Amino acid sequence: MNVLVTGGASGLGAAVVEAVQKAGGRSYVLDRVPVDGVPHVVVDLADTRAAEKAALELANLSGGLDGVVTAAGMDLPGKFQNVPGADWERVVAVDLLATAAVIRAALPHLNEGGRIVTVASTLGFKAVSDATAYCAAKFGVVGFTRALAAELAGRYGVTLLVPGGMRTRFFDDRDEQYKPGPDAVLNNPANVAQAVLFALNQPHGCEIRELVVCASEETSYP
Repeated sequence: MNVLVTGGASGLGAAVVEAVQKAGGRSYVLDRVPVDGVPHVVVDLADTRAAEKAALELANLSGGLDGVVTAAGMDLPGKFQNVPGADWERVVAVDLLATAAVIRAALPHLNEGGRIVTVASTLGFKAVSDATAYCAAKFGVVGFTRALAAELAGRYGVTLLVPGGMRTRFFDDRDEQYKPGPDAVLNNPANVAQAVLFALNQPHGCEIRELVVCASEETSYP
């Protein structure tokens, strides 16, 4: 199984890469930093044309893809009027536009019965204050994925993954007020990666359309 993973250098993306490798597959990674031991291209996913070019390069290198997992994501929380426009738009570019750009480039190289897993968020269903860019992007991923699933039905599998908060570096660079509290219950990204692997391994004709995977005490879902 050849799987293209965005954001594969850390967090959920790295967990997916590891899960695919352990299952005997091979991962191809797009990220802003190099990934040791894995075919990869260093690219800023906020540049959607560069993201398309990088995805095409890896798709050609793979000789054909069996899966695409768009795990790259970022957030810059803050009051709408206090977040600079360029920062706000970067969140939308990385989380939503790059998702579409990478899939657009990879789709012609997806083998018959191949599968796409997009990564939204519980905040793609539940809007909260100080997260206008992130919610806009993740709500967009939900709509994009549902439309893509309808468009590709019968040809390729499309799964919308909706993870809750995970123990990754996602929160590290935030102001303290936007970091999970000491009592926050976060999921292990390895658990979520197993859900991704489950979706990727479904037989042709069987669809896992949407998966919500979160810690049992997740506060943002339902």
